[in-house]
Amino acid sequence: MKSKLVIDTNILLDLLVFDDQRAHPLRTALNESQVIALGSSYTVAEFLDVIARPQFNLDREAQTKAHQQLLAWLTLEHDEAVETAPWKCKDKDDQIYLNLAFSHRPCTLLSKDKQVLKLAKRARQCGVVITNDHNKFLLAL
Repeated sequence: MKSKLVIDTNILLDLLVFDDQRAHPLRTALNESQVIALGSSYTVAEFLDVIARPQFNLDREAQTKAHQQLLAWLTLEHDEAVETAPWKCKDKDDQIYLNLAFSHRPCTLLSKDKQVLKLAKRARQCGVVITNDHNKFLLAL
């Protein structure tokens, strides 16, 4: 059975905007469908909002390309079907990632967000692994 994975925006930026070399093994796993990458209309909308910001200096074509690649990787969940996680994040934009991972436990949530990572111990008790180490996740496959 394939591992289920939720990827937050910061990790997606490494994959789709910054071309971070450290994220290449994760990109390969996504391209080869070695994992089930989960998303929702909310997570996609949040990613699109972020990459449209001026500091990323992405033209419409680059944004469209990143969006298309993201959709190729994701299995989209209906927003109404996503359960609410028992742990709350101070940043409402990050809560959807927690909820999505909780809804599909056992599941891994890849995040660089410090507020999300602080919830890792509590989440593990519910079958959700929260980590910023995608290579450790890939080794466990």
